[in-house]
Amino acid sequence: MGLLAFLKTQFVVHLLIGFVFVVSGLVINSIQLCTLVLWPVNKQLYRRQNCRLAYSLWSQLVMLLEWWSCTECTLFTDQATVDTFGKEHAVIILNHNFEIDFLCGWTMCERFGVLGSSKVLAKRELLYVPLIGWTWYFLEIVFCKRKWEEDRDTVIKGLKSLANYPEYMWFLLYCEGTRFTEKKHRVSMEVAASKGLPVLKYHLLPRTKGFTTAVQCLRGTVTAVYDVTLNFRGNKNPSLLGILYGKKYEADMCVRRFPLEEIPLDEKEAAQWLHKLYQEKDALQEIYNQKGVFPGQQFKPTRRPWTLLNFLFWATLLLSPLFSFVLGVFASGSPLLILTFLGFVGAASFGVRRLIGVTEIEKGSSYGNQEFKKKE
Repeated sequence: MGLLAFLKTQFVVHLLIGFVFVVSGLVINSIQLCTLVLWPVNKQLYRRQNCRLAYSLWSQLVMLLEWWSCTECTLFTDQATVDTFGKEHAVIILNHNFEIDFLCGWTMCERFGVLGSSKVLAKRELLYVPLIGWTWYFLEIVFCKRKWEEDRDTVIKGLKSLANYPEYMWFLLYCEGTRFTEKKHRVSMEVAASKGLPVLKYHLLPRTKGFTTAVQCLRGTVTAVYDVTLNFRGNKNPSLLGILYGKKYEADMCVRRFPLEEIPLDEKEAAQWLHKLYQEKDALQEIYNQKGVFPGQQFKPTRRPWTLLNFLFWATLLLSPLFSFVLGVFASGSPLLILTFLGFVGAASFGVRRLIGVTEIEKGSSYGNQEFKKKE
Protein backbone atom coordinates (compact mmCIF):
# COMPACT_ATOMS: atom_id res chain seq x y z
CA MET A 1 0.00 0.00 0.00
CA GLY A 2 1.43 3.39 -1.02
CA LEU A 3 1.60 6.36 1.34
CA LEU A 4 -1.34 8.15 -0.28
CA ALA A 5 -3.47 4.99 -0.23
CA PHE A 6 -2.58 4.56 3.46
CA LEU A 7 -3.51 8.16 4.30
CA LYS A 8 -6.89 7.74 2.61
CA THR A 9 -7.81 5.07 5.17
CA GLN A 10 -6.85 7.10 8.26
CA PHE A 11 -9.56 8.55 10.49
CA VAL A 12 -7.53 11.65 11.38
CA VAL A 13 -7.24 12.52 7.67
CA HIS A 14 -11.00 12.11 7.25
CA LEU A 15 -11.50 14.36 10.26
CA LEU A 16 -9.26 17.04 8.75
CA ILE A 17 -11.18 16.87 5.44
CA GLY A 18 -14.41 17.18 7.41
CA PHE A 19 -12.98 20.11 9.37
CA VAL A 20 -12.09 21.96 6.16
CA PHE A 21 -15.54 21.31 4.68
CA VAL A 22 -17.48 22.33 7.80
CA VAL A 23 -15.49 25.45 8.69
CA SER A 24 -15.25 26.66 5.09
CA GLY A 25 -18.98 26.01 4.78
CA LEU A 26 -19.71 28.16 7.82
CA VAL A 27 -17.51 30.92 6.39
CA ILE A 28 -19.29 30.64 3.03
CA ASN A 29 -22.73 30.71 4.69
CA SER A 30 -21.68 33.85 6.61
CA ILE A 31 -20.63 35.54 3.38
CA GLN A 32 -23.90 34.45 1.76
CA LEU A 33 -25.79 36.05 4.63
CA CYS A 34 -23.97 39.32 3.92
CA THR A 35 -24.90 39.14 0.22
CA LEU A 36 -28.59 39.45 1.13
CA VAL A 37 -28.13 43.23 1.05
CA LEU A 38 -27.65 42.89 -2.72
CA TRP A 39 -31.06 41.28 -3.26
CA PRO A 40 -33.19 44.47 -3.29
CA VAL A 41 -30.48 46.42 -5.14
CA ASN A 42 -29.27 43.99 -7.81
CA LYS A 43 -30.87 40.53 -7.67
CA GLN A 44 -28.88 39.17 -10.61
CA LEU A 45 -25.57 40.17 -9.00
CA TYR A 46 -26.73 38.46 -5.79
CA ARG A 47 -27.44 35.30 -7.76
CA ARG A 48 -24.10 35.31 -9.57
CA GLN A 49 -22.20 35.79 -6.31
CA ASN A 50 -24.08 32.96 -4.61
CA CYS A 51 -23.48 30.61 -7.54
CA ARG A 52 -19.75 31.07 -6.99
CA LEU A 53 -19.98 30.74 -3.23
CA ALA A 54 -22.00 27.54 -3.57
CA TYR A 55 -19.45 26.23 -6.06
CA SER A 56 -16.70 26.77 -3.50
CA LEU A 57 -18.55 24.44 -1.10
CA TRP A 58 -20.02 21.80 -3.44
CA SER A 59 -16.77 21.44 -5.36
CA GLN A 60 -15.10 20.09 -2.21
CA LEU A 61 -17.43 17.09 -2.35
CA VAL A 62 -16.86 16.72 -6.08
CA MET A 63 -13.12 16.83 -5.39
CA LEU A 64 -13.48 13.75 -3.20
CA LEU A 65 -15.08 11.86 -6.07
CA GLU A 66 -12.78 13.09 -8.84
CA TRP A 67 -9.38 13.52 -7.21
CA TRP A 68 -9.50 11.65 -3.87
CA SER A 69 -11.17 8.43 -4.96
CA CYS A 70 -10.37 8.97 -8.68
CA THR A 71 -13.81 7.62 -9.61
CA GLU A 72 -14.34 7.68 -13.36
CA CYS A 73 -17.57 8.85 -14.97
CA THR A 74 -18.39 7.76 -18.52
CA LEU A 75 -21.25 9.21 -20.55
CA PHE A 76 -23.15 7.14 -23.08
CA THR A 77 -24.82 9.54 -25.47
CA ASP A 78 -24.18 11.30 -28.82
CA GLN A 79 -21.99 14.21 -29.85
CA ALA A 80 -24.91 16.52 -30.56
CA THR A 81 -26.15 16.09 -26.98
CA VAL A 82 -22.69 16.65 -25.48
CA ASP A 83 -22.37 19.85 -27.49
CA THR A 84 -25.40 21.33 -25.66
CA PHE A 85 -24.09 20.64 -22.13
CA GLY A 86 -23.55 23.82 -20.14
CA LYS A 87 -25.01 25.95 -22.93
CA GLU A 88 -28.72 25.84 -22.07
CA HIS A 89 -31.11 25.69 -19.16
CA ALA A 90 -32.25 22.09 -18.67
CA VAL A 91 -34.26 19.77 -16.43
CA ILE A 92 -32.25 16.68 -15.50
CA ILE A 93 -34.10 13.47 -14.57
CA LEU A 94 -31.98 11.04 -12.55
CA ASN A 95 -32.67 7.62 -11.10
CA HIS A 96 -32.32 7.41 -7.32
CA ASN A 97 -30.75 4.04 -6.55
CA PHE A 98 -27.37 4.89 -5.02
CA GLU A 99 -26.01 6.84 -2.07
CA ILE A 100 -23.73 8.92 -4.29
CA ASP A 101 -26.00 9.40 -7.31
CA PHE A 102 -26.22 13.09 -6.42
CA LEU A 103 -22.43 13.30 -6.42
CA CYS A 104 -22.22 11.78 -9.90
CA GLY A 105 -24.79 14.33 -11.05
CA TRP A 106 -22.74 17.11 -9.48
CA THR A 107 -19.49 16.00 -11.11
CA MET A 108 -21.18 16.25 -14.52
CA CYS A 109 -22.47 19.69 -13.54
CA GLU A 110 -18.92 20.67 -12.58
CA ARG A 111 -17.31 19.42 -15.77
CA PHE A 112 -19.74 21.44 -17.87
CA GLY A 113 -19.60 24.58 -15.73
CA VAL A 114 -23.02 24.58 -14.03
CA LEU A 115 -22.27 23.20 -10.56
CA GLY A 116 -22.77 26.47 -8.72
CA SER A 117 -26.07 27.17 -10.47
CA SER A 118 -27.48 23.64 -10.27
CA LYS A 119 -30.90 23.37 -8.62
CA VAL A 120 -32.98 20.64 -7.03
CA LEU A 121 -36.48 20.13 -5.70
CA ALA A 122 -35.60 19.25 -2.09
CA LYS A 123 -37.54 17.94 0.88
CA ARG A 124 -38.10 20.69 3.44
CA GLU A 125 -36.26 18.81 6.20
CA LEU A 126 -32.98 19.46 4.36
CA LEU A 127 -33.43 23.21 4.83
CA TYR A 128 -32.42 22.74 8.48
CA VAL A 129 -29.31 20.66 7.74
CA PRO A 130 -26.27 22.87 8.42
CA LEU A 131 -24.20 23.88 5.40
CA ILE A 132 -26.19 21.88 2.84
CA GLY A 133 -29.64 23.28 3.56
CA TRP A 134 -28.35 26.72 4.43
CA THR A 135 -26.41 27.02 1.16
CA TRP A 136 -29.45 25.83 -0.78
CA TYR A 137 -31.57 28.51 0.89
CA PHE A 138 -29.34 31.27 -0.51
CA LEU A 139 -29.44 29.55 -3.92
CA GLU A 140 -33.26 29.83 -4.01
CA ILE A 141 -33.69 26.07 -3.95
CA VAL A 142 -37.36 25.03 -3.94
CA PHE A 143 -38.17 23.17 -0.72
CA CYS A 144 -41.34 21.12 -0.34
CA LYS A 145 -43.10 19.03 2.30
CA ARG A 146 -44.04 16.42 -0.33
CA LYS A 147 -47.72 16.97 0.32
CA TRP A 148 -48.98 18.44 -2.92
CA GLU A 149 -51.96 20.25 -1.42
CA GLU A 150 -49.57 22.22 0.82
CA ASP A 151 -46.68 22.45 -1.65
CA ARG A 152 -48.44 23.54 -4.82
CA ASP A 153 -48.31 27.32 -4.39
CA THR A 154 -44.81 27.29 -2.87
CA VAL A 155 -43.36 25.12 -5.65
CA ILE A 156 -45.00 27.11 -8.45
CA LYS A 157 -43.83 30.43 -6.98
CA GLY A 158 -40.29 29.12 -6.44
CA LEU A 159 -40.00 27.70 -9.96
CA LYS A 160 -41.39 30.80 -11.66
CA SER A 161 -38.90 32.97 -9.78
CA LEU A 162 -36.09 31.11 -11.60
CA ALA A 163 -37.38 32.09 -15.04
CA ASN A 164 -34.85 34.91 -15.45
CA TYR A 165 -31.90 33.17 -13.80
CA PRO A 166 -28.66 34.74 -15.13
CA GLU A 167 -26.49 31.58 -15.18
CA TYR A 168 -27.11 28.43 -17.21
CA MET A 169 -29.04 26.22 -14.81
CA TRP A 170 -29.50 22.46 -14.52
CA PHE A 171 -32.58 21.61 -12.47
CA LEU A 172 -32.02 18.10 -11.06
CA LEU A 173 -35.16 16.04 -10.43
CA TYR A 174 -35.45 12.68 -8.69
CA CYS A 175 -38.95 11.83 -9.88
CA GLU A 176 -39.11 8.68 -7.76
CA GLY A 177 -39.16 10.94 -4.71
CA THR A 178 -37.02 8.67 -2.55
CA ARG A 179 -34.20 6.17 -2.92
CA PHE A 180 -34.91 2.69 -4.20
CA THR A 181 -35.31 -0.10 -1.63
CA GLU A 182 -36.93 -3.48 -2.09
CA LYS A 183 -39.72 -2.59 0.35
CA LYS A 184 -40.50 0.70 -1.37
CA HIS A 185 -40.34 -1.00 -4.77
CA ARG A 186 -42.87 -3.64 -3.70
CA VAL A 187 -45.33 -1.03 -2.43
CA SER A 188 -44.72 1.15 -5.48
CA MET A 189 -45.51 -1.67 -7.90
CA GLU A 190 -48.71 -2.44 -6.01
CA VAL A 191 -49.74 1.15 -6.70
CA ALA A 192 -48.71 0.78 -10.36
CA ALA A 193 -50.85 -2.34 -10.72
CA SER A 194 -53.84 -0.59 -9.14
CA LYS A 195 -53.50 2.26 -11.66
CA GLY A 196 -53.00 -0.01 -14.65
CA LEU A 197 -49.42 1.16 -15.17
CA PRO A 198 -46.65 -1.16 -16.41
CA VAL A 199 -44.52 -2.77 -13.72
CA LEU A 200 -40.97 -1.40 -13.39
CA LYS A 201 -38.15 -3.73 -12.42
CA TYR A 202 -35.39 -1.27 -11.50
CA HIS A 203 -37.23 1.93 -10.59
CA LEU A 204 -40.00 3.15 -8.34
CA LEU A 205 -43.18 4.58 -9.84
CA PRO A 206 -42.29 8.18 -10.76
CA ARG A 207 -44.11 11.02 -9.03
CA THR A 208 -45.45 13.15 -11.84
CA LYS A 209 -46.54 16.35 -10.07
CA GLY A 210 -43.04 17.75 -9.56
CA PHE A 211 -42.04 17.02 -13.14
CA THR A 212 -45.17 18.36 -14.83
CA THR A 213 -45.11 21.49 -12.65
CA ALA A 214 -41.40 22.08 -13.34
CA VAL A 215 -41.74 21.85 -17.12
CA GLN A 216 -44.85 24.03 -17.08
CA CYS A 217 -43.34 26.75 -14.89
CA LEU A 218 -39.92 26.73 -16.60
CA ARG A 219 -41.24 26.52 -20.17
CA GLY A 220 -39.71 29.42 -22.04
CA THR A 221 -36.58 29.24 -19.86
CA VAL A 222 -35.63 25.57 -20.01
CA THR A 223 -35.00 24.31 -23.55
CA ALA A 224 -34.52 20.57 -22.93
CA VAL A 225 -34.96 17.62 -20.60
CA TYR A 226 -31.96 15.33 -20.08
CA ASP A 227 -32.78 11.82 -18.96
CA VAL A 228 -29.85 10.30 -17.04
CA THR A 229 -29.71 6.61 -16.11
CA LEU A 230 -26.84 5.78 -13.77
CA ASN A 231 -25.15 2.47 -12.99
CA PHE A 232 -21.81 1.29 -11.59
CA ARG A 233 -19.58 -1.30 -13.17
CA GLY A 234 -19.05 -4.56 -11.38
CA ASN A 235 -22.47 -4.30 -9.74
CA LYS A 236 -20.91 -2.01 -7.12
CA ASN A 237 -23.04 -0.13 -4.60
CA PRO A 238 -20.81 2.83 -3.64
CA SER A 239 -21.17 5.02 -0.58
CA LEU A 240 -19.86 8.41 0.49
CA LEU A 241 -17.83 6.65 3.19
CA GLY A 242 -16.29 4.48 0.48
CA ILE A 243 -15.35 7.61 -1.45
CA LEU A 244 -13.82 9.07 1.73
CA TYR A 245 -11.71 5.92 2.11
CA GLY A 246 -10.45 6.42 -1.44
CA LYS A 247 -12.31 3.55 -3.07
CA LYS A 248 -12.40 3.96 -6.84
CA TYR A 249 -15.63 3.30 -8.72
CA GLU A 250 -16.60 3.41 -12.38
CA ALA A 251 -19.86 5.22 -13.01
CA ASP A 252 -21.70 4.86 -16.32
CA MET A 253 -24.38 7.40 -17.22
CA CYS A 254 -26.70 7.05 -20.19
CA VAL A 255 -27.87 10.53 -21.23
CA ARG A 256 -30.70 11.28 -23.64
CA ARG A 257 -31.80 14.79 -24.63
CA PHE A 258 -35.43 15.66 -25.29
CA PRO A 259 -36.24 19.17 -26.59
CA LEU A 260 -38.87 20.70 -24.33
CA GLU A 261 -41.29 21.13 -27.22
CA GLU A 262 -41.55 17.33 -27.32
CA ILE A 263 -43.02 17.31 -23.79
CA PRO A 264 -46.83 17.65 -23.98
CA LEU A 265 -48.37 20.86 -22.66
CA ASP A 266 -51.30 19.03 -21.09
CA GLU A 267 -50.52 17.89 -17.54
CA LYS A 268 -52.08 14.44 -17.95
CA GLU A 269 -50.26 13.83 -21.23
CA ALA A 270 -46.98 15.06 -19.70
CA ALA A 271 -47.47 12.59 -16.84
CA GLN A 272 -48.00 9.79 -19.36
CA TRP A 273 -44.82 10.89 -21.14
CA LEU A 274 -42.90 10.58 -17.86
CA HIS A 275 -44.28 7.09 -17.18
CA LYS A 276 -43.20 6.03 -20.68
CA LEU A 277 -39.76 7.51 -20.03
CA TYR A 278 -39.36 5.36 -16.91
CA GLN A 279 -40.30 2.25 -18.87
CA GLU A 280 -37.47 3.16 -21.25
CA LYS A 281 -35.11 3.74 -18.31
CA ASP A 282 -36.02 0.29 -17.03
CA ALA A 283 -35.17 -1.19 -20.44
CA LEU A 284 -31.82 0.63 -20.42
CA GLN A 285 -31.01 -0.88 -17.03
CA GLU A 286 -31.87 -4.31 -18.38
CA ILE A 287 -29.50 -3.78 -21.32
CA TYR A 288 -26.77 -2.68 -18.93
CA ASN A 289 -27.25 -5.73 -16.72
CA GLN A 290 -26.99 -8.01 -19.74
CA LYS A 291 -24.17 -6.32 -21.67
CA GLY A 292 -22.32 -4.30 -19.04
CA VAL A 293 -22.65 -1.10 -21.10
CA PHE A 294 -25.37 1.32 -22.16
CA PRO A 295 -26.09 1.95 -25.85
CA GLY A 296 -24.49 4.99 -27.47
CA GLN A 297 -21.07 6.53 -27.94
CA GLN A 298 -18.79 6.73 -24.92
CA PHE A 299 -17.49 10.10 -23.69
CA LYS A 300 -15.23 10.78 -20.72
CA PRO A 301 -15.43 14.51 -19.96
CA THR A 302 -12.09 15.81 -18.71
CA ARG A 303 -11.97 16.59 -15.01
CA ARG A 304 -11.04 20.20 -14.35
CA PRO A 305 -8.43 21.32 -11.77
CA TRP A 306 -10.68 23.87 -10.06
CA THR A 307 -12.21 21.49 -7.50
CA LEU A 308 -8.76 20.41 -6.32
CA LEU A 309 -7.37 23.97 -6.28
CA ASN A 310 -10.42 25.19 -4.36
CA PHE A 311 -9.97 22.50 -1.70
CA LEU A 312 -6.23 23.20 -1.42
CA PHE A 313 -7.01 26.89 -0.93
CA TRP A 314 -9.37 26.19 1.97
CA ALA A 315 -7.09 23.53 3.45
CA THR A 316 -4.12 25.92 3.44
CA LEU A 317 -6.20 28.73 4.91
CA LEU A 318 -7.76 26.66 7.70
CA LEU A 319 -5.32 23.90 8.62
CA SER A 320 -2.28 26.09 9.30
CA PRO A 321 -3.90 27.92 12.25
CA LEU A 322 -5.46 24.62 13.39
CA PHE A 323 -2.08 22.91 13.63
CA SER A 324 -0.62 25.90 15.50
CA PHE A 325 -3.53 25.80 17.93
CA VAL A 326 -3.21 22.06 18.53
CA LEU A 327 0.51 22.37 19.21
CA GLY A 328 -0.23 25.18 21.67
CA VAL A 329 -2.83 23.07 23.48
CA PHE A 330 -0.49 20.11 24.03
CA ALA A 331 2.49 22.35 24.78
CA SER A 332 0.49 23.98 27.58
CA GLY A 333 0.47 20.72 29.54
CA SER A 334 -2.97 21.60 30.97
CA PRO A 335 -5.06 18.42 31.43
CA LEU A 336 -8.29 20.46 31.37
CA LEU A 337 -7.36 22.19 28.12
CA ILE A 338 -6.28 18.94 26.49
CA LEU A 339 -9.46 17.10 27.58
CA THR A 340 -11.59 19.98 26.37
CA PHE A 341 -9.86 19.85 22.99
CA LEU A 342 -10.30 16.07 22.72
CA GLY A 343 -13.99 16.50 23.57
CA PHE A 344 -14.30 19.04 20.78
CA VAL A 345 -12.63 16.60 18.37
CA GLY A 346 -15.12 13.90 19.39
CA ALA A 347 -18.06 16.26 18.86
CA ALA A 348 -16.68 17.32 15.47
CA SER A 349 -16.28 13.67 14.47
CA PHE A 350 -19.88 12.97 15.42
CA GLY A 351 -21.08 16.02 13.45
CA VAL A 352 -19.20 15.01 10.31
CA ARG A 353 -20.55 11.47 10.57
CA ARG A 354 -24.11 12.82 10.85
CA LEU A 355 -23.60 14.90 7.69
CA ILE A 356 -22.39 11.79 5.85
CA GLY A 357 -25.40 9.90 7.20
CA VAL A 358 -27.73 12.18 5.22
CA THR A 359 -26.67 10.29 2.06
CA GLU A 360 -27.09 6.75 3.40
CA ILE A 361 -29.97 4.75 1.97
CA GLU A 362 -30.83 3.04 5.26
CA LYS A 363 -31.01 6.48 6.89
CA GLY A 364 -33.35 7.75 4.19
CA SER A 365 -36.92 8.83 4.77
CA SER A 366 -39.81 6.41 5.01
CA TYR A 367 -41.41 8.32 2.14
CA GLY A 368 -42.61 5.71 -0.28
CA ASN A 369 -43.46 2.99 2.21
CA GLN A 370 -46.84 4.44 3.09
CA GLU A 371 -46.98 7.52 0.89
CA PHE A 372 -47.10 5.44 -2.26
CA LYS A 373 -50.46 4.16 -1.09
CA LYS A 374 -51.93 7.64 -1.30
CA LYS A 375 -52.99 9.40 -4.45
CA GLU A 376 -50.42 11.62 -6.09
